Amino acid sequence: MPPGLSITAAKGEARGESPAMLVLPGGGYERHADHEAEPVAEWLASLGIHAFVLRYRVAPHRHPAPLQDAKAALTWIRSGRHGLPVDDSRVGVLGFSAGGHLAATLAAGVASGEASLDVPGSRPDLSILCYPVLSFETAVHQGSIDNLLGASPSKEVLTGLSAELTVTGHTPPAFIWHTFDDASVDVEHSLRYALALRHAAVPAELHVFPRGRHGLGLAAGVPGVERWTELCAEWLAGHGWRAAVAGS
Repeated sequence: MPPGLSITAAKGEARGESPAMLVLPGGGYERHADHEAEPVAEWLASLGIHAFVLRYRVAPHRHPAPLQDAKAALTWIRSGRHGLPVDDSRVGVLGFSAGGHLAATLAAGVASGEASLDVPGSRPDLSILCYPVLSFETAVHQGSIDNLLGASPSKEVLTGLSAELTVTGHTPPAFIWHTFDDASVDVEHSLRYALALRHAAVPAELHVFPRGRHGLGLAAGVPGVERWTELCAEWLAGHGWRAAVAGS
């Protein structure tokens, strides 16, 4: 099993293989937010989805270390070596904040510099992006850039890691949510990414809630925002990502 990975198996008795999700908690590429890790895995498991939480390398490690970790985890999930009945055509990624940036970078198929990892199986089949850091050029979250790239990264590197600029027709469908008054990561990140997906004719669902601080995680008890899990579950079902469970 890749280092930093924890597994939460889908709940219930599934009929056949179940979808799987790689969960990438946020933390500005400096740390990992625990409330965006195993609690999220438990929610996914309740939907009949196998969940794999990855605590990828963060500062002082630099790019492409986190991307290499995420690609290694995704290919391992597809390999079936964990022993769970995973449908390898339904393996997605869910990321929060800086973990959302890593998720979008993974979805874009950005090269990791390691040929054995830069394979089709290292791209997710869909992505869920929660108040994500996405652009390294507009309304930037400087802490994430500093931690991932160090001081004075080149314009070329910043452009290559700006998710809204890497979208193509091969980018997988996305569910995105943000709060309008997020004071840490501007909602413009999500708006620009959603527009890029639209221009590339990639299916997407975007929800912008009027109020809510950054880093809400599952947002239980937060008026309005707490609905994101319900909305996301419906979106997943619409893409055929709710496992068939015996008795349902």
